Amino acid sequence: MLETNEKIRLLLKRKGMTVTGLAESLETTRQNLTNKLNRNNFSENELKKIAEALGCSLILEFEDTASKERI
Repeated sequence: MLETNEKIRLLLKRKGMTVTGLAESLETTRQNLTNKLNRNNFSENELKKIAEALGCSLILEFEDTASKERI
């Protein structure tokens, strides 16, 4: 399974968008976004904004490892 930062980079490629372009959409600097991508450190709110900027939906799930129930 891909890490969150890998998913974002993959979507950037598929959408023909750069990190700089995404950073501008998020009203942040390229350096700040690059640092977050390198650390793979995003809040849920940041992920929602990234998804919106990339024209995607964000789906977060928890799955109970014992019962496999998704919450």
